[in-house]
Parts: sequence; structure tokens; C-alpha cells
Amino acid sequence: MPSSERMPDPSFRTTRWTLVLNAGASTDESSRLALEDLCRTYWFPLYACARRKGLEHNAAEDAVQGLFAGMLARGDIGRADPDKGRFRAWLRTALQHHLANLAKAKRADKRGAGVTHVSLEMSGAAERYDSSAGAALSPEDLFDRTWALALLDEALRELRSDYVGRDKAELFDALAPTITAGEEPLDRTAIAERFGMTDGALKVAVHRLRERYREVLRRNVIDTLEDPEAFEQELGALFAALGG
Repeated sequence: MPSSERMPDPSFRTTRWTLVLNAGASTDESSRLALEDLCRTYWFPLYACARRKGLEHNAAEDAVQGLFAGMLARGDIGRADPDKGRFRAWLRTALQHHLANLAKAKRADKRGAGVTHVSLEMSGAAERYDSSAGAALSPEDLFDRTWALALLDEALRELRSDYVGRDKAELFDALAPTITAGEEPLDRTAIAERFGMTDGALKVAVHRLRERYREVLRRNVIDTLEDPEAFEQELGALFAALGG
């Protein structure tokens, strides 16, 4: 891909997680929005973890909403933590503390009354959980696995949106199976004819799609880290979670 088409190196940008951490107890709007954006994208791993810990569907939904509501109300996300460099680790620990507090106070039905909620689209959560609950994973391992899947899905959605904006949604849908499976299109000749492309042009399109996917995934992973230099270690941990 020509250098002019490549995305900027994400190591030189402020991550959303750093923005959230720097907010501390402040009411900075950009930091609050960064927190809401991260939570909106990655709420399902928390829901799945809560379900695996024994909560029923409604109680797990309430617990996740209550966790986010409390973070927004108290502004406590900036408190130091040994694992704070990874939003994934911080959030999982926050859920564990939140569930423990709910159990002690028996307040699961209050759902953070009187505080601001993050707008979450949680429809279909139970069905998603049922489809992912087959493996004998611990709550923590299930959290890491669903977190990794959320990152992959978010990268696909973002990439497809880019193709839609360039009126190439059909081309993306035809080539998308080559991204994660690492395979060529099932019928390369038919796809080339459908879009009026030569075989060589189709190969280039597949290569560019895969490279763009890697770039978007890299940026999205780094957005959940305080230190962009931890990218390779975090990516390795996420793929290990998928392998499990």
C-alpha cells in the first residue's frame, strides 16, 4: 500500500485509555466521553463474566449498568492500580469489586439509582452469552476471550464503515472472509468478474484489506492501553485468550 494511504503510527497518539486515566476525578467532557465509548464497546465481556459468576440475565445487566454508573458518578477510574495500564485488567478488577459490594449490601435491584448511566445496547446479551458459554472457562478467562472477540468485531465494523463511506460495501462483504480466516475468496474468478477486476487487482484488494484490518486492530488495541509500547504483549495475551 502506498505510504500516503497508510494510517498514522498509533504509538504517537494519545489513547482513549490514557485520556480516561488522566481524567481522575475531574469532570472533563472529552475524558468522560472516552470512558463511555470504551464501556459501550466492551460491555459484553463484563456481562459474560458476571453471568459465569452465577448472576442471572437481568442481574448481570443491572450489575454492568451499575458499575458504569458508579464510575461516572464517583470519577474513581483514575485511581492508581497495579494493572491500570490495561483497561481490560482494570475493568475486570472493578467488576469483581462491584459484585462483591452488591453481595454485601444486597443492593442489586437499585441499579445505580440517581446517577448517570452509560447508554448501552444490551439487547441479545443472553443469546450471545448462551452461544459463548459452551467452553469450560473460568469467569476471568471468559472475560478475556469475549474481550478479544469484541476487539476483533470492532475492527471489522470500523473497517466496513470505511468501505461503506467509499461506496465499496459489497466488495468488503465479498472479501471479508479472507481477513480472519486467512484464505483467498472461495471463488476468486467469480468475484473478480462481479466487480470488473483482473485477478491481479483482486489480489491487491485482498492484500490492502488485510493490511487495513491489521492497522485498525492495532489502533483499537492500543486505545485500551496506557502505554502503546505494551501493544505486542497485549496482543499476544488476547490471542492466547482466543486460543483457550
